[in-house]
Amino acid sequence: MPTFNLHGAYLLLDEQWASQVSLLRVLEIAAQCGVRLFQYRNKIDSMRDAYQKAKPLRQAALDMETIFIVNDRCDLALSLEADGVHLGQEDLPIDLAREILGHEKIIGISTHRPEEVKAAMAEGADYLGFGPIFPTSTKADHEPVVGVEGLSYVRNLTTLPIFAIGGISLDVVPAIQQAGANGVAVASVVYRSENIQQTLQHLVKFFPAKYS
Repeated sequence: MPTFNLHGAYLLLDEQWASQVSLLRVLEIAAQCGVRLFQYRNKIDSMRDAYQKAKPLRQAALDMETIFIVNDRCDLALSLEADGVHLGQEDLPIDLAREILGHEKIIGISTHRPEEVKAAMAEGADYLGFGPIFPTSTKADHEPVVGVEGLSYVRNLTTLPIFAIGGISLDVVPAIQQAGANGVAVASVVYRSENIQQTLQHLVKFFPAKYS
């Protein structure tokens, strides 16, 4: 598989949307539009059910030569032979996740404030999710909003790739890009769109995938 830099539109394949859209079809459309980063997120199912639902998504990502990350669960990432895991602040520490997954896998972590960004750098994260930039309906109990100003501030603290997350709409993407984000992690803006393909093409235009 080609190696991709951690950059660009980062689509969350969240099972909470599966009753409204086909996650597999959206993945295929996104990959055709140039999206190269996907994260599978399942907060509602058992491990067995999550594995069964994620398996065709992982295969499709592999077939389309894209990166497939699993949210939270190192065991699920291992079972799917995923490319890595995305951790929250309450999940396994990065060093333990690295021990489980190995050094060749990608480990990202959600951060919400400067001290968490600095800790993630020290602990060996490969990339950061930073936010919420704006209020988001995806997580009812989200951290305080950091705004574009907060994003700009932490950009000066790290050379790690930063993906802005939380309440991302198409009209704010230019400001997020100007603040120094390497990409945007998105869900609602895509799944609620009347034209998913056009929305994805717009995101890719601002953050085209980079090959290394």
